[in-house]
Order: sequence, then structure tokens, then C-alpha cells
Amino acid sequence: MSFGSLLTMAQEGAQRLGEEGVLCLGVPIAPLDPLPALPKLSQHNDFTWIWDGWPGLTLAATGVEQSLELSGPRRFALAQRFVDTSLSRLVCSHPVGHAVQRPRLVLAFSFFGHADGDGVPGVTIVLPRWQLGRQGCHCWLLHQRSLGGTVTARSMAEALWEQAQALRQSPPPPLCLPRLVASSDSWHQPFQSSVKQALELINNGELCKLVLAAQQELLLSNPLNPIELLRSLRRHQPGSCRFLWHPPNSQESNAVVGASPERLLELRSGRLRCDGLAGTAAVGGDGAEQLLRSNKNRHEHELVVNAIVRSLQSRGLNPRRRTSPRLARHGNLMHLHTLIQTHAHGHRVLDLAEALHPTPAVAGLPRREALAWLRSLEGFPRGYYGAPLGWIDLCRDADLRVAIRCGQLQGQHLTLTAGAGIVMGSSPGREQKEVELKLSVLQQQFAITRDARLQPLKG
Repeated sequence: MSFGSLLTMAQEGAQRLGEEGVLCLGVPIAPLDPLPALPKLSQHNDFTWIWDGWPGLTLAATGVEQSLELSGPRRFALAQRFVDTSLSRLVCSHPVGHAVQRPRLVLAFSFFGHADGDGVPGVTIVLPRWQLGRQGCHCWLLHQRSLGGTVTARSMAEALWEQAQALRQSPPPPLCLPRLVASSDSWHQPFQSSVKQALELINNGELCKLVLAAQQELLLSNPLNPIELLRSLRRHQPGSCRFLWHPPNSQESNAVVGASPERLLELRSGRLRCDGLAGTAAVGGDGAEQLLRSNKNRHEHELVVNAIVRSLQSRGLNPRRRTSPRLARHGNLMHLHTLIQTHAHGHRVLDLAEALHPTPAVAGLPRREALAWLRSLEGFPRGYYGAPLGWIDLCRDADLRVAIRCGQLQGQHLTLTAGAGIVMGSSPGREQKEVELKLSVLQQQFAITRDARLQPLKG
């Protein structure tokens, strides 16, 4: 594409734009990996985002053109209204038939609807200024702006043309991962105490299941670029969806990075897919056979699948599921997995997300009672952990993942969170070992090596 044809596209798009519209201008570029190219994207408002999905869709975005932050019980409904309004005002000057050609709203919810003690809003939605996407041999760079003042069709075309040229000269940065110099295991005793209380509630019939999480604080030898973590996760978690969420106006080094194996929902051309994922074992030995034979894990898994099916039925859908779970491997962990599918034409994605979140895989049953006990028994705000995170595109296709297998990065400090499902037959010792396994696997997948003089982290 020549600059002249790009300018013509921009001017034609501007003529179709309403007063409150946003122009999306896109160009195809030679295939490149958006992950190492992210630092070359123009930075605005300190917002960066990566979606390194499977099978092969990788997206990177920077800058804030429009955004919404809110908390409260109506966050899903208000977020859906913002999504509908924003997408209706987008004018694209290029074809949008391929996934990488479509502009997206990217979003992240907190686990609870209110702002937690760590300041995480109930939901944050961003229409980014820049989006770089690749799937197979298709690679597109998009630029989105509201016109007015110094922002014109020509200035947008010039900025996009210059940015595309800069990306072609973007070599991958060297991989430099830190060492772990100190870690905290102070979560052990509070976690076991919480498990005992949860078992009392289950034995008394007040709960069927409760998913209790623990947090481990790590001190690294040097500040870490989250892109380096993602490159490591890509090697260790090829079947999961790797993500980076660096929210607008946050501290420069504050980011959430992880590789989620669990799909809250995926919507493609009206076809809905959800994951029932519960039951965990380490890869190797007879772990797979034991997991499939475990009554405790099969019971926990069935609770999750049945709850997802009922949630979708409550919205008038007719979901189908496999009769028995299969094994899904994600890195060094195996899970029991059941795929749930249905046609969802005419249903809005965040209405469905509200019905599903939180699933019993990250909260418990009954939902209302489980949420109340989580606030009481967990001694830390969950923030993004266990909450929906993902995107909705111009065609209303969407992918929302559950933010598990992730870490919160602040300079040299990395906070890892992992949980275990407590049901009838659980024991504090076994659940602690499951959380320890998940935390150790996270460290391995982040490729963090241990310093020979590793010290306990105090405080």
C-alpha cells in the first residue's frame, strides 16, 4: 500500500465520521511478532496490553483513546453499554473480515465488584490508540483517533505510515531474566486455618465448595520487563493464553502478567464456548491416571461444569457438554477439562459474562455464600485474580479468560497467587501441597532461577 492510497482511505473514512466518532485506520505490514515489537509502538497514557492467544492470534496495544473505569453491582451492564456505544461510533476505513483487521476494546474486571484495597476498579475498558495483530501470515497495524484540533485524517495517515516503518526496523530485545533472591512462605499457616474453617462449613452443609487462594511474595534481583516473562511463558505454556495488562495511569512497573488455561467464554460468529476446568495434578508418573480416578477431583469438577451449564440455561441458552471430562495439559500441570458449547446469537457478551462470573472453579458454591466467606477468610484483596480479562472486537466476537496462573509485577517485587478448591474429602495438608505445586510451577514457567543465597522475605 502506498502513502497516497492510505491518505485517500483516511479522508474517505473522515467523511463518514460523526461528531463523536472514532476513525480506525489500518495497514497490512510484513509479518512480525507483536510481542517483542511492543516497545516500538507509540506510548501514551502508560497503557500497554498483550494477548498472546492460542492457536496463533497475537495482539499488542498501547495508548488510550477512550476508556471507562467503574465499580459497583451494575458494572457488567454499564460496561456493556459502553462497549455498544464505543463500537457503534467506530468507523473503519479498511476491510474487517480477518480477525487482525478488527479494532478491539480490551477490558479487565476485578474479582469483586467493588474497588479492592489495592485500588483495582470493578472494571476497566480501553479503546487503544494503537493495535498490532498477527495471525499466521496476516499482520495489521491499526491507529484509532477522534478527529479534531491537530488530529486530522492526514496526521493520522502520516502517524500510521511512520509507525509501520519503525516496526519494520524492530529487532527482538535480548532476553534477560532475574534471579529470585528472597521469598515468603508466611501464607502456609493462615491458608491451612482457612481450609479447616471451610471444611467445617462444608461438613455443616453451609457450602458445597470454596476455592481459597494464597499469595506468595518474591523479591527479584532486578526489575523485570513483563515482556520477558511473556516470552518465557510462551515456551512453557504453549496451549494457554498469555496476557499482559498494564492499566492506564498506573505505576510504571505495575503490571499483571500470566498464562491462563481457563476460558470464561469465547464468542465467535454467535458460537459460545466455555471451559469447565477443575481438578489438578502434576505432569509425570501416574498423575494422569490418579486424577481421572480421584473421586474428590471428579466431584469438584462436576460441581463446576453443572454450575456453568445452569448459568447459561438461566440466560435462555441450551448448552451441550461432554459426558465425562478429559485431561488438559498446561505446562507442568494437568487438569480435568470439559468443553461446554452453545449457540448464542442475539446475546450480548458481558450479559453472559455476568451470568458466569465467578464460576465455582475460582469461587465456590453456593455463589453468594462463597463470596462472603472469601472476603472473610482470605487476608488479601484478590484484585484481578480469578476475574475476567480479554477483548471484544468490532464484530462483537470476544475472548474472556479467567486471570489465573498470573503474577502482579511491581519493580523487583513479584506477587504470585494460586488457589485450591475445598470440597468434602479435602484435607488442609493436600490443599497446601496443591497450592505449593501451582506456585512452584509458576516460578518455573516465569523462568526465575533461585539465587544460591536465597533468603526468607519478611513482612
